[in-house]
Amino acid sequence: MMPILYSYRRCPYAMRARMALKYADIQLEHREIELRNKPQSMLLSSPKGTVPVLCVDDLILDQSLDIMRWALGESDPDGWGAVDADISQAWIEKNDGPFKTLLDQYKYPNRYPDLNQETVFSAAIDLMFKPMEAALQSNQHLSGDQMTWIDVAIFPFIRQFAMVNPQRFNELPFTLVKQWLNQHIESELFHSVMHKYPAWID
Repeated sequence: MMPILYSYRRCPYAMRARMALKYADIQLEHREIELRNKPQSMLLSSPKGTVPVLCVDDLILDQSLDIMRWALGESDPDGWGAVDADISQAWIEKNDGPFKTLLDQYKYPNRYPDLNQETVFSAAIDLMFKPMEAALQSNQHLSGDQMTWIDVAIFPFIRQFAMVNPQRFNELPFTLVKQWLNQHIESELFHSVMHKYPAWID
């Protein structure tokens, strides 16, 4: 039976999972969900109700990083998985933890009326963009001169941050981060996982 992926096109977690699955050339059935009308089949597989969810026979993976690791375990032609564990953990903990919180606060200011948006913006810059720029001064990618799953795992969140206010982002003094981001945005891999699908209905 072909693996089934429940996904939502604009979700950064789903994006990174789709990119890893595409890179590993995993043939699958794509089921695009509507957030307000989630299919029962997905909820039965993963009651937490968030995407992505990958169903491979009796195996249910409902965390994007687990899906990425599974995909690379199946096929890793360019050595995406060859990255220092401590380096990868540090980037992922920073991105998926405090940076994701700041990203939500920056993207949805109406939800956080008590927060100063300039403070949020500055915190995100200090936390993520300054270390990224420093890393990219030494290497072409975040963990070396070869692209790894870390770049792909973080890219959708950086893209989302940049899209909140593109003009302000373009004015930031992080030339290398912007080059890195554009390389991913313009990549064939990213474009290949951004097709629009009709909503799946059980």
